[in-house]
Amino acid sequence: MASQPVVRPVSGKRDIKSFIDLAFRLNAGDPNWVPPLKSEVAGTIDPKKNGWFSHAEGQLFLAERDGKTVGRISAHIDTLALEMPADQGFGPGTGFWGLLEAEDESTAHALIAQAESWLGAKGMTRALGPVSLSIWEEPGLLVLGHDHAPTVMMGHHAPHYREWIEHAGYAPAKKLLTYELDVRKEFPPVIQRIIASGEKNARIRIRMVDKSKFDEEAAIILTILNDAWSDNWGFIPLTQPEIDDVGKKLKPIVFNDLIRIAELDGEPVAFMITLPDLNEAIAPLKGNLFPFGWAKLLWWLRAPKVRTMRVPLMGVVKRLQSSRMASQLAFMMIEYIRRSAVEVYGASRGEIGWILDDNQGMIAIADAINSHVNREYLIYQKSL
Repeated sequence: MASQPVVRPVSGKRDIKSFIDLAFRLNAGDPNWVPPLKSEVAGTIDPKKNGWFSHAEGQLFLAERDGKTVGRISAHIDTLALEMPADQGFGPGTGFWGLLEAEDESTAHALIAQAESWLGAKGMTRALGPVSLSIWEEPGLLVLGHDHAPTVMMGHHAPHYREWIEHAGYAPAKKLLTYELDVRKEFPPVIQRIIASGEKNARIRIRMVDKSKFDEEAAIILTILNDAWSDNWGFIPLTQPEIDDVGKKLKPIVFNDLIRIAELDGEPVAFMITLPDLNEAIAPLKGNLFPFGWAKLLWWLRAPKVRTMRVPLMGVVKRLQSSRMASQLAFMMIEYIRRSAVEVYGASRGEIGWILDDNQGMIAIADAINSHVNREYLIYQKSL
């Protein structure tokens, strides 16, 4: 029987390297795991490079056995989450853990226990996980869809982690869904009629974003997003430091025709962001941009041709959400982006999500365009 691991805080560059490298070793045998760029992971966990830390704090931990790194985890607190209403999923006393990787169940339990101890010492009374690190980044544990690779900014986890987490006393708090569809196929006639009707409505304008005005367009989308999602489970408002950092990361894969803003009577009221699946380009790089990975990636970014497009974010202002106008605007944006995805980028597949399992409006839209659930993620909770 393996001895109990020693769990200790991460300290220094060598530990950071061990923290990042462990995921590569433990997932090396999974053909559907996409090695992230190590520089991106390093930036995510660095408080100086991730704007999320402007309202959050955390601690990374390593588990070691006989001098070998066998596990890792983060424990973190988001001050904005503490300020949210408890009936929306977070609220006072709620802390998080994430970035879990473990060689065996005893290691996983030791890591989770350490994260719980750290949270408890900070006054937290409830733990949610995995959330890595922000709810806007990679929330939830993959429990359905292990048979295919994740798209950009989505997590992928070993199937046995579910059992290990549940054995540690955790119960599901929320399910997140992603939907996939064949974007080469036209939408059903009823959806086409709704789109055609919208095109005849002089009050409606669906426009591309202008990347040359990146900051202005991002501010418009942020305003709509924070209004549209404000009543959702797990909502935490996105802040300007986060937007600035995400903008730097995503700007290379932002293309005008793949992001649309809907205007009603000249007012921006809805948006849809679509990204080419960067994972298709970075998977062969094995986590490293050097010596030649950066050149391959830059070449791909010039005119990406991809199989999959992902819709990570979409929103309609709250005052319209119960109206027919909301779904009409959504269908119009989806259709215009679908055309560009196929004609310009050669895409054949789209993925929408994540979507909360109780978001009936978005689920109805996904069903109407003949998409189906391809991946499910669970966020777990436990009282401390």
